[in-house]
Amino acid sequence: MSRIGKKPVILPSGVKASISGSVITIEGKNGKIIYAIPSRFKIEVKDTAVSVSRPSDEKQDKATHGLIRSLINNMIIGVNEGYKKDLEITGVGFKAQVQGKILNISLSYTHPINYNIPDGITIETPKPNQIVIKGIDKAKVGEVAAEIRDYYRPEPYKGKGIKYAGEHIRRKAGKAVAGAGAGGA
Repeated sequence: MSRIGKKPVILPSGVKASISGSVITIEGKNGKIIYAIPSRFKIEVKDTAVSVSRPSDEKQDKATHGLIRSLINNMIIGVNEGYKKDLEITGVGFKAQVQGKILNISLSYTHPINYNIPDGITIETPKPNQIVIKGIDKAKVGEVAAEIRDYYRPEPYKGKGIKYAGEHIRRKAGKAVAGAGAGGA
């Protein structure tokens, strides 16, 4: 059996799970998430646990078994605690600010970048060089962070760009200065 898939997912207090057909709905204090499960798999909600069972021992079913269990676990964490990604902006004149449902980012381009904030995601800019992305869907939070980071990935020479908080950028040395004897004097 899949080691991850066979473990039941424990429901914390305040989180409810319900199944109708092949759709599971998880509700908690932060919101509600709905996920359609492949019809071959069976899900059972017993008291404070959700368990997933697979139809066969084929390689694809084993992999999907663990995936479904992990997705349900991520949904439960999302509606209970939520997910958060921090981005840092490095560079002279680089900044970001939220204006309604639009994130306005000024980078070294001739024009500012206006990023439309998707539904279910909240973006804050506590400092002009810091972006905080929050939401209940782990995949959506990661996708939004990756899209914003792609506007100007950190470069290895000066370290300018948008990076994840705590991300280490491998720095490269610039051009080597010519030796004393090589100069034309």
